[in-house]
Amino acid sequence: MAVTEATDHLIQQAARALLDARYPIALTGAGMSVESGIPPFRGPGGLWTKYGEPPMNGYQIFLQDPKKGWEDRLRRQDDELWRPLKVAKPNPGHLALVELERLEVLRFLITQNVDDLHRQAGQRHLAEIHGNWKLIRCIDCNGRFRAEQISLETLPPACPECNGLLKGDTVAFGEPIPRDVLASCMEHAARADLVLCAGTSATVYPAAGFALEVKQRGGVLIEANLYDSEITAICDLSLRGPTGEVLPRLAAAVAEIRKARLS
Repeated sequence: MAVTEATDHLIQQAARALLDARYPIALTGAGMSVESGIPPFRGPGGLWTKYGEPPMNGYQIFLQDPKKGWEDRLRRQDDELWRPLKVAKPNPGHLALVELERLEVLRFLITQNVDDLHRQAGQRHLAEIHGNWKLIRCIDCNGRFRAEQISLETLPPACPECNGLLKGDTVAFGEPIPRDVLASCMEHAARADLVLCAGTSATVYPAAGFALEVKQRGGVLIEANLYDSEITAICDLSLRGPTGEVLPRLAAAVAEIRKARLS
């Protein structure tokens, strides 16, 4: 059987599995960002491969000298990491996940990406487990603010709600996942009976744990990825190809089967 024929067949199977599930959720990763022109951190062409990984105690370094942390952040705002984020746009894969949500099939989305693209696409029910590069977060009250809401005349800036310490919302090495985000992920993963993993190998914890937890409970695990990954062997279905091509076809199949079932 040709690869394209197998993929068409598997997409139909995946669409039925999504429709049959009680509470499907999605987990997305860097593969989706790459398709929007954002370089990965690891692997060939990765920013960390090129420049070296950030220190593993980055959060502790920030806490020791928040003023310097903010000065470094402001100095880097036009470097090779920030520039792609500023111009990136949601790709058809992001829009397909929004469509699955609009069809009331996809109940929740957990993303490991910090690029804001799921929000820009229109996703309403989501958790950004590693934060959002556009936001500033208070590490005391977990309040989040847009950059224009915060004065940087004095560094480090103080939270306008509780006067606590502000930092960028993206989670640094050594920093705990914000408790509100982690609680939301745990709540929805506990309810899920299907996880659609898109553009991720699901190996970075704690995000990977949510997908594996659902699988271990007897749930369905579907991956949409350009290549085989570490979870391919345990997936019920693997949809091979770019998420920007696979996910729109999956959303269209879901819409078609759903329409037929309702008629």
